[in-house]
Amino acid sequence: MDQNSQPKVDAMHEDLHRGLQERHIQLIALGGAIGVGLFLGSASSIEKAGPAVTLAYLIGGIAIFFVMRAMGELTLEYPVSGSFSAHAYKFLSPLMGYITGWNYWYVWIVTCMAEVTAVGIYIHFWIPDMPQWISALAALAIMTCVNMIAVEAYGEFEFWFALIKVVTIIFLIVIGCAMIFFGFSNGGVAIGISNLFSHGGFMPYGFSGVFDTLLMIMFAYVGIEVIGITAGEAQNPEHTLPSAINKVIYRILLFYICALLVIMSIYPWNQIGNSGSPFVLVFEKVGISGAANIINFVVVTAALSSCNSGIYSTGRMLYNLSLQGKAPKCFGKVNKRKVPARAIQISVLFMLIGVALNYFVPASVFEIITSVSAFAGILTWGIIIVCQMNFRKQLSPEQVKNLKFKMPFYPYANWCVLAFFGIVLFSAFFNANTRIGIISTVIWIGLLLGIYYAMGMNKKERKDSLEE
Repeated sequence: MDQNSQPKVDAMHEDLHRGLQERHIQLIALGGAIGVGLFLGSASSIEKAGPAVTLAYLIGGIAIFFVMRAMGELTLEYPVSGSFSAHAYKFLSPLMGYITGWNYWYVWIVTCMAEVTAVGIYIHFWIPDMPQWISALAALAIMTCVNMIAVEAYGEFEFWFALIKVVTIIFLIVIGCAMIFFGFSNGGVAIGISNLFSHGGFMPYGFSGVFDTLLMIMFAYVGIEVIGITAGEAQNPEHTLPSAINKVIYRILLFYICALLVIMSIYPWNQIGNSGSPFVLVFEKVGISGAANIINFVVVTAALSSCNSGIYSTGRMLYNLSLQGKAPKCFGKVNKRKVPARAIQISVLFMLIGVALNYFVPASVFEIITSVSAFAGILTWGIIIVCQMNFRKQLSPEQVKNLKFKMPFYPYANWCVLAFFGIVLFSAFFNANTRIGIISTVIWIGLLLGIYYAMGMNKKERKDSLEE
């Protein structure tokens, strides 16, 4: 092999349109890091850990940053829409490519169920008489239409959805800092940061409190890896993807940690957990009328944004699985607008289960779905890390030098991230409310393995390898 070249993945002919511009990619990456978990889920995390919840977000954010860098190293060498599924197929095994692809499809099916549920809950805030399942169904129908138009439509909607979230958080940080340091809207008396260290201290429940928040925090990060799926439709992936990935850690620091530090400086942390969204509290403190309506609108757009990305991701993942021969051939076809329409349509049919759950069990559906999504997401991230390690082992020192986008601190960072994911799984296993996520994910993987061997895919892979 030429010492200056990288090992090539077997080419899978893709017929998608590279219609995502740099501004789309940047905001898709940004939007993936900001979801309903920040605007609403942060309240329950604050209640469990106090100000130390920021430490949990930081640790989780650093782990996700290394996952993104591992994904980036592989994606820049092989930019396809299937991303980590295609990489696992080559650098781990065809079986792992199959499991990774179907598991990620499962992640987004479940996540979209959670997000359309969130839309139903918060539309109910405005229209109490409307059944929750109707608004959930309407949200799913609208986002499906967007994705069926063209990839540019997905990118454009995601751009504006993400922009709404970003503007809201920046506004909160700026106004909050003015209150903390200059006494804005507080009679000129600076609030200061004493609330961060009062009421039991910065870490009122010790490390166990931080430990208890890890699962919800990791759910908040589910979706950030969607930028890898866009690689097959980005106009200039070698430029746009590294730029977007490198900024992930700064976004996490700004949008999660800074926002939460501002909120807990203004309000004692032990008064936040039972008061709804922390963002509403700050906006009301400033005297903004209709603060609850504003945040409700932002949360609805955040949920729609995640649903939009979910429909996009599941369609592309099924498309790539079809090219691998691990899904029906009909999913490997695109329409005149270069959209994998059939793959999108079948994915949306499964998402309708979420609408049905909103009809039958509207009260408990969100908690069940979020725990399932978090565990399946952690499995995907773990596979990305292992896949990158296996890829790097195949390279000579000269080839490593020529990598376009290296994973930093390899392999130590890889092992640290995998250990962290193990801790998250361990913590959640002893919580009755989150154990269902582990159980359902194990059942799902068992079902996938059963289908793989029952359909004789292993024999076909062995035959293909012998022919090569």
